[in-house]
Amino acid sequence: MQLLTTSLRAIAEPTRLRLLAVLGQGELAVSELTRILGQSQPRVSRHLKLMWEAGLLERIQEGSWVFFRMSETGQGATVARAIKGMIPVGDAQIQRDFERLADIKRRRVEIADDYFSQIASNWDAVRSLYVPEVEIETALIEAVGDRELEILVDLGTGTGRILQLLGDRIQRGIGIDSNQEMLTIARSGLEQKQLSHCQVRKEDLYQLSMADQAVDLVTIHHVLHFLDDPRAALFEAARILRPGGQVLIVDFAPHNLEYLRQESNHRRLGFSDKEITAWCRAAGMKKRDFRSFSLDRQDEGNELTVNLWVMSRIRTAVRKGRLRAVQ
Repeated sequence: MQLLTTSLRAIAEPTRLRLLAVLGQGELAVSELTRILGQSQPRVSRHLKLMWEAGLLERIQEGSWVFFRMSETGQGATVARAIKGMIPVGDAQIQRDFERLADIKRRRVEIADDYFSQIASNWDAVRSLYVPEVEIETALIEAVGDRELEILVDLGTGTGRILQLLGDRIQRGIGIDSNQEMLTIARSGLEQKQLSHCQVRKEDLYQLSMADQAVDLVTIHHVLHFLDDPRAALFEAARILRPGGQVLIVDFAPHNLEYLRQESNHRRLGFSDKEITAWCRAAGMKKRDFRSFSLDRQDEGNELTVNLWVMSRIRTAVRKGRLRAVQ
């Protein structure tokens, strides 16, 4: 009862209801929330602190940036979901907040698109500056193994490098990206490698056109740190994955190289094993393997570690009228 009343007290204020409404649309930085609400950062931060302490929100500190999102577990999460469903989305103030949120998201897309358009032709070289790419690609091949797969979907395919790498192990490959310049380069590369069974598409990786449980393997290679909502991308990957199928995730471990936000358009400065594993578990996936790779370039100010997660979709079966997980 005390936890419940604490959560209810923490949300019973107009600004906090507005914060809950916009955070219900995805993860946001404090600076973005101040622009949406039109209030000072100290004031918004005080409201967020109260909501976080009451368990309504999760807080992620990354260098000088702080992100918030709705809690996913616990009493606070239950209250947050219930109250969010009661917020009148037709309210004029809420509508204005949503319009500002849409403007921020639209601007993010424009900035990202400009960045990837500028570096599209050199993307593979840019990526290899940060990480030991040969080691990672070898680990990806090992994770797939010798079995031939029917369908591979590569989210955020970029130049199509992963399709080229795994092309001889799949019957059909589909690369998804939102940048037209990247897709043009990817198509050219697939043609040169004579991978006619692979194709690329311009799609929103949060809303894929594929049916549920349709593919055997999903790869997400250095993509999550660019995304507004990496958790949602993992849920969409799990949705299209067949029971027993795999998701291979390659991304940075947590770091403090702030310059990557400005120079390379990184939104998140890496992800912990705990964070990725929890998101995947919530999406119905189980961790099968985990490996880390470091690039020793500390004299150049590079202290990055790259992680590989091998996740599999939990098989399900119906027994006595209820769904059970088959590990």
